[in-house]
Amino acid sequence: MNHSIYSADRSTHLKIVVVALVAGIAVAGFSVTARTGSDDGLTQTARVIKAGKPVVITSSNASLVR
Repeated sequence: MNHSIYSADRSTHLKIVVVALVAGIAVAGFSVTARTGSDDGLTQTARVIKAGKPVVITSSNASLVR
């Protein structure tokens, strides 16, 4: 029984890797199954706005700052 990771043998390192992989797969599996139902009401549609004729906006009282 090794209490330090530095003095651990190959089988101890292998056990640590296997436990980490199983934990990672469990977290990934839980996150995939934790989704709430279907996405029926959450779809978004794009609105298309067409450009009209060009408009020129001018004002005779505007001051020019340079």
